This record gives sequence, C-alpha cells and structure tokens, in this order.
Amino acid sequence: MKADVLTLDATKAGTIDLDEGLFGLPERADILNRVVVWQLAKRRAGTQSVKQRTQVSGTTKKFGKQKGGGSARHGSRKAGIFVGGGKVHGAQPRSYEHDLPKKIRALGLKTALSVKALGGKLVVIEDLVLSAGKTKELVDKFAKLNITSALFIDGAQVDGNFKLAASNIPLVDVLPVQGANVYDILRRDVLVLTKAAVAGLEERLK
Repeated sequence: MKADVLTLDATKAGTIDLDEGLFGLPERADILNRVVVWQLAKRRAGTQSVKQRTQVSGTTKKFGKQKGGGSARHGSRKAGIFVGGGKVHGAQPRSYEHDLPKKIRALGLKTALSVKALGGKLVVIEDLVLSAGKTKELVDKFAKLNITSALFIDGAQVDGNFKLAASNIPLVDVLPVQGANVYDILRRDVLVLTKAAVAGLEERLK
C-alpha cells in the first residue's frame, strides 16, 4: 500500500510503499488487549504492603479470664479483629509481570500499526528536524498538519531540537523506533512515522 510522505510544513515530499504485512492487517481487539494488559502489568510498582499479625506490636498474653467474661477466650491483642491488630491476608509486595509470547507481542504491534493506517490516522513525515527547539514554531507546524494528539516515532535517534520543542506540548509523545509499543500508539489519536521509522519497523518486525 502506498502513502504520501509529508514535510513538517505539510507539503508533499513524495510517496512511500508500506508493507501490507505491517500496515494492512485486520483489527484484533483481543490481541491488542492482551499486549496492553501485559505492558501495564509490567509497569505496576507492586509496592503495596500492610502489616500482618506477626508484624504489629501487641501483647500475646491472655488478657481475660477463661470463664465469666462474656467474650471469647482471646490470647493475643494482635488478632485482626482488634483495633491495631494485623491485617488478615493483607497485601504484600509482589510483581504483576506475566509472560506473553514474542509472536503475540509482535502481532500486537503490527495490529496497532494497521489500525492507525486503515483508520486514516497514520502520517508519514520525511524527517523530524528543527533548526531550533522552539515550541511555538512546532505548534504552528502541527496546526498545518491538523495534529492535536499524536505519537511521533523517529529513527534510532530523535532530533534534540524536536524533542525539546515537543516536550512542552500536551498530548504529544516522541519515541525512537526501538521504543515503539502498542500502548503508546493506541493512547494517541494520530501516529506519525518518519521514513527512518518505517524502515526500522519493517526491519524489526519482518
């Protein structure tokens, strides 16, 4: 499939052939869901922690009479039913990571690229090079391209001026091609790839 190549000034700079195996797959919500859940699970800190019965301070001496007290025969103030007692089966630090086959991860990324391409939300840019890291200049260029929410993916290295200027614009993310991932692609409205990014993705996923 062919796509127009634009410049940051919204002028046409030729066309590019996009691989059908990367940009022409049908939408698979199940695959996208599995990959996004896997990604977000890896990001979870898993640092939640509450004190259990063995971790709180309290007497373990029997504090009531065996009979006649009108209550149960408790032997510890650290039991979970008392104020200040330990939490029963409380949350402890843990990892939420789980395995996902490499083929599913690759298919998820291809599907995310295809969803943007087939939905008309894919823009191919010649390069992301600015002469100065001025946010106002970049905002004006985005207005010409009709971009308000987008993920920009460049080649192996992102131009420093572009990254600096884009860092102050809300709903705009910038990644090198090796950082391309399903979650960041789906969370923004438009996916913008440079020609170097397209070549890098084809090399990575073929």
